[in-house]
Amino acid sequence: QVQLVESGGGLVQAGGSLRLSCAASGSIISINDMRWYRQAPGQQRELVAAIASDGSTSYADSVKGRFTISRDNAKNTVYLQMNSLRPDDTVVYYCNADVKSYTNGAIRSRNYWGQGTQVTVSS
Repeated sequence: QVQLVESGGGLVQAGGSLRLSCAASGSIISINDMRWYRQAPGQQRELVAAIASDGSTSYADSVKGRFTISRDNAKNTVYLQMNSLRPDDTVVYYCNADVKSYTNGAIRSRNYWGQGTQVTVSS
């Protein structure tokens, strides 16, 4: 079974920085796209940034120039460096990945989610 485990959330003052990490584990064969989403209470989950296996990236307009997504394929890990944080960045951040794995005796391609990590930016 594949698991995504996030870390790095916490409390920071406005203008500060945080780095989120998300490590995938299990019988992984390969990982295609990896993404970070965020979700405020009562709102839809929003795509923040995405990175393909070749390293190409895309960002939501709200975070361009402030956030940087990267990955370490050898560690099956994706990162989100968040700079110039603002109070409206205060939400739960979720890792998401398209993973090919060996599960229950077969090769399967599935989309997985992490459990989420809280980021709180104080003004």
